[in-house]
Amino acid sequence: MTNNLTGMSTMTASPRTLLADDHMMVAEGLNRLLADHCQMVGTVLDGTSLVEAAVDLQPDLIIADLSMPGLSGLDAITQLRARGVTAKIIILTMYADPRIAKEAIAAGAVGFVSKHAAGQELLTAIDEVLGGGTYLSPAVAAQIGGLPAADKPLAKLTPRQRQVLQLIAKGYRMREIANALQVSPRTVETHKYEIMRVLGFKNTADLVRYATWLGLVNT
Repeated sequence: MTNNLTGMSTMTASPRTLLADDHMMVAEGLNRLLADHCQMVGTVLDGTSLVEAAVDLQPDLIIADLSMPGLSGLDAITQLRARGVTAKIIILTMYADPRIAKEAIAAGAVGFVSKHAAGQELLTAIDEVLGGGTYLSPAVAAQIGGLPAADKPLAKLTPRQRQVLQLIAKGYRMREIANALQVSPRTVETHKYEIMRVLGFKNTADLVRYATWLGLVNT
């Protein structure tokens, strides 16, 4: 069991719920909100611990942030599904962005709720996904219909392109990335513009914002 698993509960209510958020005050508030609705089996503070705890505890429901240290929420979802964890997964994030919502749903989440929403919305989302549905915050759902057909553009990047994207998002300059990867700055520039083409961005600022929203900066 991971050493930052906390908050074991003796409640008998269902569903058995695992919470993942690296902000302790947020996690404590969520535990209070969910106490009468769920059996809280634990709280973890990073993506790697989320995977370990979920495999160990086999919860019915996982509520997770996207941006966490060690392993992003998006990558954690992918690993959870690959390891046979069948829990319903709701993403709770600061960013009500439809592109990120599509990434999360494509990875295996069934709910996407903005942290700016009222607490009742999260409870509604829980009821919806446990009933077999998929829940998106209204602001996100209203935009989904106009998105490109590709469900998971990040998956279209090569491992090297994803590595370049992470380094760009972390603030490294082209020459620094080239030195780190032992390639030429021109090669890094080529990777950058191909990444922007695949993901549909026209400038570096939007590319960095997108990578940050997905939690890639913390990985």
